[in-house]
Amino acid sequence: MKKAIAAVAESYREEISGFVRDIVSIPSLAGQEGPVVERLRLEMLQIGYEDVHVDGMGNLIGRLGNGERTIALDGHCDVVDIGNPDIWEVDPYGGELKDGVIWGRGAADQKGGLAAAIYAGKILREVGLPGTISLYVVASISEEEIEGANWNYIIKEGGIVPEAVLLTEPSNLKISVGQRGRMEMRVKTQGISCHGSAPDRGENAIYRMAPIIQDVERFHRGMESDSILGGGSITVTDIKSTAPCLCAVADSATIHLDRRLTEGETLESAVREIEELPSVRESGAEVFVPEYEVTTHTGLVYPAKAYYPPWLMDETDPVVQTAVRAYREQFGEEPTIGTWQFSTNGVTTKGVYDIPTIGFGPGAEEHAHMPLDQVRVDDLVRAMEFYTAFVLKY
Repeated sequence: MKKAIAAVAESYREEISGFVRDIVSIPSLAGQEGPVVERLRLEMLQIGYEDVHVDGMGNLIGRLGNGERTIALDGHCDVVDIGNPDIWEVDPYGGELKDGVIWGRGAADQKGGLAAAIYAGKILREVGLPGTISLYVVASISEEEIEGANWNYIIKEGGIVPEAVLLTEPSNLKISVGQRGRMEMRVKTQGISCHGSAPDRGENAIYRMAPIIQDVERFHRGMESDSILGGGSITVTDIKSTAPCLCAVADSATIHLDRRLTEGETLESAVREIEELPSVRESGAEVFVPEYEVTTHTGLVYPAKAYYPPWLMDETDPVVQTAVRAYREQFGEEPTIGTWQFSTNGVTTKGVYDIPTIGFGPGAEEHAHMPLDQVRVDDLVRAMEFYTAFVLKY
């Protein structure tokens, strides 16, 4: 079977290369994925997916097979902005192919992996999908804006609860088994405004915030962990204040904290750590986790709290071992197992719903969000092979 999979994947080399170049050329910022979703939908229909639909949130879902055992291959179709176009050496939406490498925004993160997942369905139609399997291939949306909210909708509103999820984020063709989580916190101090010419008449909220910022920095330096995910971290990423005018003492100050979470850390424990800082207690500052409302390309407004839990699969888990065996048998070598630095939709599939989740994707994690965004065509072919082998081995 491995020779058949390899041969069919190789026969689609030019086709998938053209497909990736095509979808890279379609800008698809979060909330603006409509055109790329339509292009992906048409590709799924042409391949012969048995059910292809866009859900109320705007996620594209294609299904092959109708067995009792469900597997999902997930890749998000939204991308981050290009930033300063002057620092790109290629047209970020050109989908340029040079020396076997496709360049452009989203090539690595992560339209390459999504395309390979869609084409794995094409290979499975040729080599034969087991009758026990229902395979869902999902082009999820708004991951760059608020990861995991898409799968919360798919599970809660769509009723699709797979036995296992394979994320196609860039992993340098390594099997990823987890990631640190992340959350956002805000700390707000209150003051009393007065005229800036006589500041002693009031209470400056910015001054009350200053020792809190120093305490946060000290707290970060003391964080340690022996987890495979690495240690947690915390940093101040923004500060704002309010006052009646620029010649008045600030009556409030708010800092925004980026908190990365490792094994065993939760929203509650992270908030409590900040609340217990001496400067926070002394100032009576408020600590809270912000909540957002995301407007998707379908017009749906969907709420989400800024908390994305860490997740880690045990390497002895049957799903991980299935991936290892599939890789070994397909390529004749041992896979590398690792974790991601960045955050993925696994924060919901595994972190919230405890669905066994792994990752494997073409492209390099370090190229994500950079003007070097790229994916090798060789990696696309190898990813197609692996996704097919994993489904068959499952």
